[in-house]
Amino acid sequence: MKNFFYKYKIFLTLFLFISVIIFLLFYDALKQEKILPIYSPSMVNYELVDSKIQHVKKYHKIAKFSLTNQNGKTITNNTFSNKIYVADFFFTTCPTICPIMTDNMRLIQNEFINDPDILLLSHSVTPNIDSVPTLKKYAIEKKVIDNKWHLVTGSKNEIYKLARESYLAVKSRGDNKEHGMIHTENFVLIDKQRRIRGFYDGTNIDSVNDLINDILILKQEQLKI
Repeated sequence: MKNFFYKYKIFLTLFLFISVIIFLLFYDALKQEKILPIYSPSMVNYELVDSKIQHVKKYHKIAKFSLTNQNGKTITNNTFSNKIYVADFFFTTCPTICPIMTDNMRLIQNEFINDPDILLLSHSVTPNIDSVPTLKKYAIEKKVIDNKWHLVTGSKNEIYKLARESYLAVKSRGDNKEHGMIHTENFVLIDKQRRIRGFYDGTNIDSVNDLINDILILKQEQLKI
């Protein structure tokens, strides 16, 4: 009888051990690391994409640019070389979604305030109104940190082209005669290779928190490259 219980005990121990191993394997399989997509124009709402590139399915990157920030400094792709950054489109006199977007962009700024690998870039969609002094005044009011967050102005055509052909973040000029382009609430996450890795609702705090988490995921991914 003792022999029987001893064998039974061994069987239970082995069964329990194997069950734990199987559980851990299943848990590990389910707990896969999140991989951020690489967006191409064909994956984005066609209203936000210039008709010339709506068919593009891969190899999409942010084009070269040269704009001026709130301090009168020229900002180019080189400013963001080997950086992860978040881009959006706004204007300083916007009374609706822009103040919310700016507040949420500041949350991201403060979250990564000590991380030199993360930058922010806000493009004015009314560059004829948002001069350097206007942007500087706005930056001071909104507690923008100059070396972390660039508010930029420049050629209206260049900004519109960037918005439609690079960041895929504004609607066509349409009937918007005052501003020339209809910007969205989108925050756009850009990796170190100048590729779009995510779109987020800049007016929604849950979406902004998702963006913050995705920046951390992207940082880990980029370390492996």
